[in-house]
Amino acid sequence: MALALLVLTCSVLLAVRADIPEENNVLVLKKDTFHQALKDHKFLLVEFYAPWCGHCKALAPEYEKAAGILKGEGSDIRMAKVDATEESDLAQEFGVRGYPTIKFFKNGDKSSPKEYSAGREAADIVEWLKKRSGPAASALTDEAAVTALVDASEVAVVGFFKDPESELAKVFMQVAEAVDDIPFGITSSDSAHSKYELTKDSIVLFKKFDEGRNTFEGEITKEEVQNFIKANQLPLVIEFTEQTAPKIFGGDIKTHILFFLPKSASDYQDKLDDFKKAAASFKGKILYIFIDSDNADNQRILEFFGLKKEECPAVRLITLEEEMTKYKPETKDLSAANIKAFCDSFLEGKLKPHLMS
Repeated sequence: MALALLVLTCSVLLAVRADIPEENNVLVLKKDTFHQALKDHKFLLVEFYAPWCGHCKALAPEYEKAAGILKGEGSDIRMAKVDATEESDLAQEFGVRGYPTIKFFKNGDKSSPKEYSAGREAADIVEWLKKRSGPAASALTDEAAVTALVDASEVAVVGFFKDPESELAKVFMQVAEAVDDIPFGITSSDSAHSKYELTKDSIVLFKKFDEGRNTFEGEITKEEVQNFIKANQLPLVIEFTEQTAPKIFGGDIKTHILFFLPKSASDYQDKLDDFKKAAASFKGKILYIFIDSDNADNQRILEFFGLKKEECPAVRLITLEEEMTKYKPETKDLSAANIKAFCDSFLEGKLKPHLMS
């Protein structure tokens, strides 16, 4: 009788767990399964979405792709979604005020979930989750491990320390704990130092764009290392898309210069190259953003700046502080020299805001 009861109890528990359906490797949660999912999974990322939300629809394929990658790797991390319009009690419990809202739950703790704030591509999501659920910096035993991390990442930061207890190494680990959206690795390998031609302990940022790598040369403080990463982790010019928007608006650089340029223009590449040339002087100070004025999805941004498609190419500068302030260059000549002069004037406090009628 006792054995039969035990079998029945286990069957009931399995049935409860089976009640949590999946769509493309993403758990579909409701109020009566949410807390069970927290118990079942040590690490759980949950998207609160609305079916009509355009941003949620754009995110869906990348979110599902990330879930598939993690599940395929046998990871302890699972991804889930909640229709916040149907599950209003859950949305209220977790302070959902906009869509999508994405929260990370660890060890079943629902009291203070971490807000997801990285990019909207599958690789960004996977990297952020691995960083949040693993060590701040992966131990890289040899040059092959360093190469594997660098090759697998759009951006990666590696600390090369023959003395892991040095001041630079300690600051490196503090920064690794603080930065969520980039993978960090640490190595004491002599062969790794040799392969990357390093003659002293160094912090190196590797990236698959622009100059390819940057080596930290500043004062050994947490703030200086973070500023070094902030200045180098994004391309000199980043295109505004649904996927890059979180990196653009969620970053620490709050002064942006926007270049509205149609990709269909015959001199598109020349003009973009000039814009990129100007950007080199303002790394870490002003974020240079390219916006395809041909793209219908970008028309609302043109309207926000009082621009029409036929007025492009055009440049505007905006500060995203408590009050957004816009600036407009006086000349329509958008050469690298003129764009640089415009940004220099802003940093020197010589520009007057552009007030639209």
